Amino acid sequence: MAIKILTILGARPHFVKAGPLSQAILQSPDFQEIIVHTGQHFDKNMSRIFFEQLSLPPPTYHLNVHSLPHGAMIGRILEKLEPILLQEQPHLAMVYGDTNTSLAGALASVKCGIPLVHIEAGMRCFNMKMTEEINRVLIDRISSLLICSCQNAVDNLHEEGFLHFPCKIALTGDIMRDSVEIFSKIPPQWETPLEKFRKKDFILTTIHRAENTDQPQQLSQIVHCLNQLSKKYPICFPIHPRTKQKIKEFQLQLHFPTTPPVGYLQMLHLLQKCRFVITDSGGLQKESYFLSKPSIILRNETEWQELVQTGYHTLIPKIHPQHFLDIAQQLWENPPPTPQIPLYGKPGVAKRILKEIQQFAKDYLNLAPSPKGNSP
Repeated sequence: MAIKILTILGARPHFVKAGPLSQAILQSPDFQEIIVHTGQHFDKNMSRIFFEQLSLPPPTYHLNVHSLPHGAMIGRILEKLEPILLQEQPHLAMVYGDTNTSLAGALASVKCGIPLVHIEAGMRCFNMKMTEEINRVLIDRISSLLICSCQNAVDNLHEEGFLHFPCKIALTGDIMRDSVEIFSKIPPQWETPLEKFRKKDFILTTIHRAENTDQPQQLSQIVHCLNQLSKKYPICFPIHPRTKQKIKEFQLQLHFPTTPPVGYLQMLHLLQKCRFVITDSGGLQKESYFLSKPSIILRNETEWQELVQTGYHTLIPKIHPQHFLDIAQQLWENPPPTPQIPLYGKPGVAKRILKEIQQFAKDYLNLAPSPKGNSP
């Protein structure tokens, strides 16, 4: 019998992570996947383009839930997802990461009695004021199979007592390693604003988190530092719509041209070409590491703590302009070596995850794999 998995996606990071795993599922007779797209990210550059670029199977269901506050979004997804779960009756539900889509999908699944698989379980930044951290903790606690990206994640779960809970913890490596490995080799389509960044060194910048965009003083300092850097170094800044709107609202001015948001393939190739990265993105921290590019992380803390602990990435919670500019100059002139020990496992993560899911289904759900060569 094929293992039927209902996967709940909705935010940009989900599509990146789901690409290799959904492709591996398609190639295996032992699995069947139903994809539900909540619609959390609905702009072409933030959602649909990922299905096009990453060859993801089209969603079976689209919930069209977007542009709502946290509580309303989670409630609406719960309301729309429950009848789908009851109709499809999957053996397992699967969510990625720490978004509102992931939390709503997790809650709906366990309320319907469907065991939950959490990809990227165990990540912690230890700040329970962060929405993402709240989501991570809650999703992990109700998951049946916790797929961990690194040893730190496993250690976090052990320290929180998960060995005493009715669940299985599996260390597979990070699925984004497969994403980068596969998709960085595909040539992107270059749009006119990006042409000038195809061949020369530059600083790649992304800013979108509320703690950076919604605080006038913090955003003003970021803009000031970027303007100062732009006097010496080229900067590629694919600007998030939220960031663009806030810069205008606070009457700030960037002294260099930005570009529109880019697709995943374009972002990977920009990473390969750039000198280093300035970001507050969780995913870009890892992608830059996989492509051997150090980063300045504009956050108070990071769930990917090993990247900072090794000294490869630099965490800057509060901007002091001269300190920031000194670090940026150091990264441009003398970047640190890439850590020799793989922090997030070797390629082949998708296959290892499917092996763990298959074993879990056999041990806990009494589902035997299909005979070799048979279709589901």
